[in-house]
Amino acid sequence: MKKILVLVLTLSTLHGFAQKTAKPEVYAKTISPADLKKRLYIVAGAEMQGRETATEGQRKAAAYIESEFKSLGLQPGNKDSYQSYYNVYQDSLTETKLEVNGQTYQLDKDFNPSINNIPATLRFSEVVFVGANANDSLKNANLAGKAVMVIGPVPPGRSGQGGIFGTLINKGVSVIIATGNNYPRTTTANRKGSQTVSLFRRNIIPQVYTISENVARAIVGNEYDNLKSNTSLIKTFATEILMDVKKTTLTAQSSNVIGFLPGSDLKDEYLVISAHYDHLGMRNGNIYYGADDDGSGTVTVIQIAQAFAKAKAEGKGPRRSIVFLANSGEEEGLWGSEYYTSHPSFPLEKTTANLNIDMIGRTDSSRKIGDSLNYVYVVGDDKLSTDLRTISEAANKKYLKMELDYKFNDPNDRHRIYFRSDHYNFAKNGVPIIFYYDGMLGADYHKPTDTPDKINYSLLAKRAQLVFFTAWEMANRNEMLKRDIQLQRAF
Repeated sequence: MKKILVLVLTLSTLHGFAQKTAKPEVYAKTISPADLKKRLYIVAGAEMQGRETATEGQRKAAAYIESEFKSLGLQPGNKDSYQSYYNVYQDSLTETKLEVNGQTYQLDKDFNPSINNIPATLRFSEVVFVGANANDSLKNANLAGKAVMVIGPVPPGRSGQGGIFGTLINKGVSVIIATGNNYPRTTTANRKGSQTVSLFRRNIIPQVYTISENVARAIVGNEYDNLKSNTSLIKTFATEILMDVKKTTLTAQSSNVIGFLPGSDLKDEYLVISAHYDHLGMRNGNIYYGADDDGSGTVTVIQIAQAFAKAKAEGKGPRRSIVFLANSGEEEGLWGSEYYTSHPSFPLEKTTANLNIDMIGRTDSSRKIGDSLNYVYVVGDDKLSTDLRTISEAANKKYLKMELDYKFNDPNDRHRIYFRSDHYNFAKNGVPIIFYYDGMLGADYHKPTDTPDKINYSLLAKRAQLVFFTAWEMANRNEMLKRDIQLQRAF
């Protein structure tokens, strides 16, 4: 027994020694500009149709990532499957009606309801006109349950803060009727609402209808032209108005793709390396390719997986297990990572860290300091664990000597970058994170022009290697990262 025990201890010691003395540089070199480019032209190609969540393009992208994980010899990360599915719901308009004082109006020619309206038949005997600059006059106004008309289009994010629409929502109005300048429409309006992963909501925003000026004149009569110029006025009009919406809810599925590389002596501890592979899909016939956002992160995860798989095949694999996580639904509201952290394939309490990659293939034109071809924004390394920055800076100093820019760690960051990608769902569950980012919020961000030809592949490879070297240390060090800094929550 003693001899066997000595042998086991000796083998264990030798194994740990081999892990520490293995040279990661040779594996980092497999993360090449050419390979990244080859893969990105597939992920961000026209065949993927912009990879919108719960669409055929997203399913094609998921199948491609799964095939890559399989070819590398990774194990399925969701029991016996590489994909982890979750439901996506979307409302579809089936019937709608608008009548003013008994006069019936036509969809698209005269009005459009928000598809996110609650199915209902609503009848009002009066409509309250509220000027766009009437906020001060509304302080003591009782508008609960009323139909309110405003002149001007509903702004994007009407359920957000500020402006007359925010005030009306806070006042508890039932319906907001807003004039639009695109009537009669020359094209059919979208009949499908926003996607969601939950059929139940904490609160319901008011019904929203957009109407033509012709309908607006029917509501307020001859006073319409005067109201257009009187932006501080509040006035009630005795008008009978009927609004009806009927719709059906469609159920689709999306998925995260998870590849798993078992560790050795610390195999029951985990490092998650993630990126989101979804983008915005197709709109008005245009493909939103999403090459940088986040095709660059997606192919980086695959390349890092390839490097670790090669190391393992040569007996120099990681001590901790590594989870390679490609999320969908990020553009819709961090859905995929929220699903993973709510239904983790591997315990979050045993997850040493999450390294998340979202846009690392371009440069930030607003960055006026340093070397624009030798930097990366490192976000979140000052939060949750005091080990994060120490490990990150040591890996960078030893291997790459890039400029690590901490601009987006600023608590007053107006873009709130720390809260806007998949790492945050790990962070809010206590898992230390680092988020790698290039800062490309201008130019081609969320436009069809975010294409693979605009990626700097040499810079992409260098940043990907930084993530690999950092991951190598985290996967092979003796201890899990400390969790010794209180979480900074979104607000």
